[in-house]
Amino acid sequence: MNRKSGVLMHVSSLPGDYSCGAFGKEAEAFVDFLADCGFSYWQVLPFCMVDECNSPYKSYSTFGGNPYFVDLNTLFEKGLLTCEELIGARQQTPYSCEFVRLYHTRFDLLRKAASRTDGAQREAIESFIAADPYLQSFCEFMSLKYQNGEKPWFEWTETQGDEETLFLWKFIQYEFFHQWAKIKAYANSRGVRIIGDIPIYVALDSCDVYSAKHLFQLRADNKPSCVAGVPPDYFSEDGQLWGNPLYDWDVMAKDGYKWWCDRLRHALDLFDGVRIDHFRGLESYWAVPGDAKTAREGKWCKGPGMALIEKLREVAGDRLIIAEDLGDITPEAAKLVRDSGFPGMRVFQFAFLGDGDNPHLPHSYVPNCVAYTGTHDNNTLLGYLWEMDGNSRSRMLEYCGYTDRDWTQGCSAIVRTMFASAAGLLVLPIQDLLGYGSDTRLNIPGKADGNWQYRVTREQLDSIDRARFRRLNDLYKR
Repeated sequence: MNRKSGVLMHVSSLPGDYSCGAFGKEAEAFVDFLADCGFSYWQVLPFCMVDECNSPYKSYSTFGGNPYFVDLNTLFEKGLLTCEELIGARQQTPYSCEFVRLYHTRFDLLRKAASRTDGAQREAIESFIAADPYLQSFCEFMSLKYQNGEKPWFEWTETQGDEETLFLWKFIQYEFFHQWAKIKAYANSRGVRIIGDIPIYVALDSCDVYSAKHLFQLRADNKPSCVAGVPPDYFSEDGQLWGNPLYDWDVMAKDGYKWWCDRLRHALDLFDGVRIDHFRGLESYWAVPGDAKTAREGKWCKGPGMALIEKLREVAGDRLIIAEDLGDITPEAAKLVRDSGFPGMRVFQFAFLGDGDNPHLPHSYVPNCVAYTGTHDNNTLLGYLWEMDGNSRSRMLEYCGYTDRDWTQGCSAIVRTMFASAAGLLVLPIQDLLGYGSDTRLNIPGKADGNWQYRVTREQLDSIDRARFRRLNDLYKR
């Protein structure tokens, strides 16, 4: 892996005027920012719809796009929205995603835009959706969900969707994918590549399960016989009960893991590379009985291992696939990462847990890894330093060559240490470029409310010293 660097920021965190980041001019401006700083990668989170907690890791479809990312100004320029409607959609704050407001107003606005399409536009939309069976299935699923009062599919009574709502979803997906294609093409033209994210599991109430029930471990009543989670550990005495249905890997193997290959192929149409979340679950996974109260009742089961990896490598070719190998990694899981050839992840915030040698210490990094100061699930770097005990903080900063008593300036030394490391790719969350504290954290795992809302403003991005990062990229040959 050639030495490169990038920035982690989800599209929802982009600046803008309409309650959530989107695929408009602000996305192009962020690409310009990355290029001016010498960064080569922009890493994003899953592009699918968010759940009731606003998480993109549990969605109605792994193939469908998030309607909130459709840029309203682009629709206005097409004559599909009025000036008054844009004014009415303006946000109340630029600092966080207004998910409640979006849920209650955005679909009505998009419905108006869809109703104003002419015959030629409708023909183009219908043709685009018909060419992709997964998108067609997703649009039909959402139309049926609307007809059934948003109940989960295993409780549906209506079997015919509403035609107007079906076209609305086709319109949304058409705009989503065409608008993003322009942003990606612009990024690539400026030397910036995009890294996407594939959650390992899908939601029970999803088009993915509804359309392919035989691929999942379901009972006769369509409820999961076993669900996903992780066992008890240092951070959680009962483990984590995620609740996602588990794959029936034996069934998937019969057609060469076609669904997973299609999923990766779809992601690589959107992105230049992807991160596969919870990669260790492909070696072995924690299976919890569907009626269990906690994850304690689960057990380890063998995953598909290299049989699936080889199929995914055929799809990916030479494109970047990142194996998220964080957490309690067994020797067998570590071997799968090595055998796959995919780069694993190293996170600076995990480097000083305990006193022994640690693979997350920068001196242990290998070229075939992707290093982070923190991920979307971590505190910001400044927030992490603030919450550390004094001795650990001093040890960490001394490691990075910083011994000044005013530790609040120590983040710069950590960032420089990461740039100097052997890691082939360094990725910094946008909050760590800004030097922001824990009040800008994107996600706290296990916390239901208040996550995924962080946004930057134009002024904040403009405050970043581009010359500093350009120099670091040049100095350390990234």
